[in-house]
Amino acid sequence: MDSRPAHWVPVRRKALFPAPQVTQDTILMTRPRAAARPMQHIRNLAIIAHVDHGKTTLVDGLLKQSGTFRANEAKASEERIMDSLDLEREKGITIRAKNAAFKYRDYHVNIVDTPGHADFGGEVERIMNMIDGVLLVVDAAEGPQAQTRFVLRKALAAGAKPIVVINKIDRENANPKKVLDQVFELFLSLNATDEQLDFPFLYCSAKAGFAQTDLAHPSRTLTPLFEAIVKHIPPPRARAGDGFQVLVANLDYSDYLGRIAFGKIVAGKVRTGASAVCLHGDGRVTSGKITMLYHFEGLKRIEVEEAHAGDIVGITGFDDVCIGETLADKAERGALPYIPIDPPTIQMEFAVNDGPLAGQDGKLVTARHLWERLVREIRTNVALRIAQTDDPKVFNVKGRGEMQIAILVEQMRREGYEVLVSRPEVLWRQGPNGALLEPIEKLFLEIPQDHLGAVMENLAWRKAGITAIHHHGRQVTIEALIPMRGLIGFETDLVNLTRGLGVLSHLFHEYGTDRGEIPARKNGSLVSMENGEAMAYALNMIQERGRLMVAPGDQIYKGMIVGENAHDNDLPVNPCKAKKLTNMRSQGEGKGIQLTPPLRLSLDRALEYIGSDEYVEATPRHLRLRKKILDENQRKRAEQNRVFKIMAA
Repeated sequence: MDSRPAHWVPVRRKALFPAPQVTQDTILMTRPRAAARPMQHIRNLAIIAHVDHGKTTLVDGLLKQSGTFRANEAKASEERIMDSLDLEREKGITIRAKNAAFKYRDYHVNIVDTPGHADFGGEVERIMNMIDGVLLVVDAAEGPQAQTRFVLRKALAAGAKPIVVINKIDRENANPKKVLDQVFELFLSLNATDEQLDFPFLYCSAKAGFAQTDLAHPSRTLTPLFEAIVKHIPPPRARAGDGFQVLVANLDYSDYLGRIAFGKIVAGKVRTGASAVCLHGDGRVTSGKITMLYHFEGLKRIEVEEAHAGDIVGITGFDDVCIGETLADKAERGALPYIPIDPPTIQMEFAVNDGPLAGQDGKLVTARHLWERLVREIRTNVALRIAQTDDPKVFNVKGRGEMQIAILVEQMRREGYEVLVSRPEVLWRQGPNGALLEPIEKLFLEIPQDHLGAVMENLAWRKAGITAIHHHGRQVTIEALIPMRGLIGFETDLVNLTRGLGVLSHLFHEYGTDRGEIPARKNGSLVSMENGEAMAYALNMIQERGRLMVAPGDQIYKGMIVGENAHDNDLPVNPCKAKKLTNMRSQGEGKGIQLTPPLRLSLDRALEYIGSDEYVEATPRHLRLRKKILDENQRKRAEQNRVFKIMAA
């Protein structure tokens, strides 16, 4: 096995000579045209990185400096132009993989911006079918992180040629040479081939818009990176000739054109109006015709008449095509292999909002509305699974992590849906000997040394097994294997234990043996037993029992959670009780009452917080916590029946 010398110094690659300045190209097309370009002048690559290491900013720089946008075009001055979703801009992360393209000299470069969070790994995996190389972006201060390992592993397994970009070298605490050594070690640990280990590398500041091959020779532009792309990323792995094959790697939908399938032309050429077949995953073969054909220039889809092997295109004409399926000129071509995706590890219930306040905020509230929305989601999100249950108003949604499903819920809220969402539950498997197996995640933590003891205690409580601890000055890096069950709610604990200074990431490791019981939430809930409006007088008395989650004036209903109990049991309370009037006292307006500011949970935090018998009620304007069974007496009977069934079993 290859090993690195004690003091490894990367060998400097051949000089990347600067290229003449690229002239601005107009990409607005008034009529379809052929996209006939030789494969030798096509480059297909993805940009991969850990969350917040700067890959989206780097794509922005490549598009702008390549002359993709006119000087007076709005996109030319916009930041994070690849993050088109509002949630992406708000959270500062990429959720959906997106295609773009730019021209450099006589080369056409197709580039895909991929998510960096492990919950959206399905987006990363499927686009590996389209590309031939990757730009691996690594923060010059933080170095390789958990998702760096995740995305690089997928790229190396797909045989993609890597170019390493050490980004943010202008940060105050940047150490680019040390980070480059760490990247080399990461390649070794992932069993990279000799060719992959001989990766070209550049030092870069995506925000400032420059890249350079040597720290001692500054640059003012990204020209060295452009040169590295056309020099080191190989031409597409494709076959020219008659006929065609396209592996569908992404989907979109148009109200006018129907489903749009995106993928790389693996063989032959595609022409508008040509007859074609779709080779489905279940063995079916459906016939159709190519109605429209697109390729990318900048962020725009440009209609073309013809496209050739190696290019990334969009195809319309097949309304039932799905990701992973093959489009070809005839069935005899056969289906192309599809890269498998890591399995879902958690599931959550999506239920129709049946509470007293249902329908006041949203317009899409029925079971039909929810099911149609979930079906639409899985058409483009291959990492999700949905299923109906015995209850026609409840659906199971399976995914890779809480964030992935929370993002879906947030999108639905903004679209006008109302939905009840349960606490995440892990998906168990049965082993060969009949034993139950649970998903085990590999956890990576970076915390201040002062908080090490408290974090280690919390990890032990969650049944985590520590595999490595590294000290870096006042910082500590922890690697552990932890059940997926133990990760639920851990991020919130980490924020509290480290005062917001802890950094967490995780990857799927394996299905392993049951790690034993993990204690549930330590505190019970304060549950309303009345409908009405929350009163300051009542809340003042309730806050002595725990922490409030509502404020005076909030609409309350029976079974709604209004606070956290200081003890481990649920406590019925009446937050709507008003001060009684007498001939000696007036009702007043609650003057003199001092209430502790209520705990307002975000959607992510609320999903972690609720118990197994509780829901998060998500509407366009409100997030409420409630019991699944609103009536207290019915809850008690249901609990008694559950206990009886467990004892009987």
